[in-house]
Amino acid sequence: MLKVGLTGGIGAGKSEVSRLLSSYGAVLIDADKIAREVVEPGTPGLAAVVAAFGPEILTADGSLDRPRLGSIVFSDPEALATLNGIVHPLVGARSAELEAAAGPEAVVVHDVPLLTENGLAPLYDVVVVVDASPGTQLDRLVRLRGMTEVEARSRMAAQATREQRRAVADLLIDNDGPLEDLEPQVRKVWDRLTRGRGGSAGSP
Repeated sequence: MLKVGLTGGIGAGKSEVSRLLSSYGAVLIDADKIAREVVEPGTPGLAAVVAAFGPEILTADGSLDRPRLGSIVFSDPEALATLNGIVHPLVGARSAELEAAAGPEAVVVHDVPLLTENGLAPLYDVVVVVDASPGTQLDRLVRLRGMTEVEARSRMAAQATREQRRAVADLLIDNDGPLEDLEPQVRKVWDRLTRGRGGSAGSP
């Protein structure tokens, strides 16, 4: 098994890269998706979040009110640490289950938005970073996701810098250009992952 950590700044195009890798045969483990699943109604995770933050973070149908919870934790580092202390172990356990089920010959790609920020690079055999300039990120967030420029800049500033992400990369995908330039690069990375089997598969 080859364990790959995939990351990139917001608006860099990581989701498209993970989709392509999955289409080539990678087993994709999406940390954001799992983080949503472990706090669905009826889960121990949601019960723990409610115990920590109160029933007001629930919607009328009993599901997690993400905007309300976000307004609490993103302005309070201690509250954010409490939430992460609940969710991160659950995500880690579920990721480990999915990885174990993948089989010994699998290329398992962990899609981890905050890989750099949380110092997770050592957990993976290879780290792939999807890279784009801050100007490109900003343009995509405003033009494609409908964010205001202020909101987009705030989200970008909350993440690791471009230089910090590039520093942990074993393989780098340049996604500063149009979409049609991306697929050949991702295919090349996939070929190196399936051939190289390890951190020696390449360098940025």
